[in-house]
Amino acid sequence: MNLGAAPALEDVPPGIGIVAPFDLALDRELWRWTPDPVSLYLTRTPRLEGRVGVEFAEHLADLAVIAASCAEVAIADPGVTAYLCTSASFVGGLAGEADLRAAMERGGARRALTTSGAVLEALSALGVSAVAVATPYDQPLTERLVAFLAEAGVRTTGTAHLGLGADIWRVGPDAVTQLARSVPRAGAEALVLSCTNLRTYEVIAPLERALGIPVVSANLATMWAALHALDRVPAGRPELLFSASA
Repeated sequence: MNLGAAPALEDVPPGIGIVAPFDLALDRELWRWTPDPVSLYLTRTPRLEGRVGVEFAEHLADLAVIAASCAEVAIADPGVTAYLCTSASFVGGLAGEADLRAAMERGGARRALTTSGAVLEALSALGVSAVAVATPYDQPLTERLVAFLAEAGVRTTGTAHLGLGADIWRVGPDAVTQLARSVPRAGAEALVLSCTNLRTYEVIAPLERALGIPVVSANLATMWAALHALDRVPAGRPELLFSASA
């Protein structure tokens, strides 16, 4: 049956495309930072075998896979698309991060950002040039993050890491808080909590009050940068980053 003229298409809320590694288990954390009426459009990269480390991160930075994943979320026409993986976006240095964004744009991203790029953007907005770094990774991968930050002109004052190769999302808030407090912080202007599979939503504001410096986690930085790109940064949030002017 022909119903006649095509229906009028409604405007849709602004959207954020999210390309995440296959093992992301913290979708809910992303939504908790997403204000109405912004929507999230998530997809995951194909499964990989292996343990988290430098080689694993390099595999997660496969440009063809990232471009194809961006094409999957491009159907929703998000205003910005983020590759939600810290290690894959710092393991190749600044050039590797730029290559990822270019691949995302080839896949249809209207505007592309990566988690590690978002961390740098957040630190710049906060006026920070020296940080303490806490990661769930092993030492070699943690050192790659320190090198990435140094390449961008950010000095690391001290590090702490958990040495995990899997199940990072199972680390609870108390353990994340303990990890954060264990980092040598003398001279640090902010604390960076790496890994998008590390649960941080509940601990950031309490840590900022206790430590007296901004705390920038991977998921916080990614969501803040994406919302900033859409001009949708919410007011009144407790995290110090949301009060920064980019």
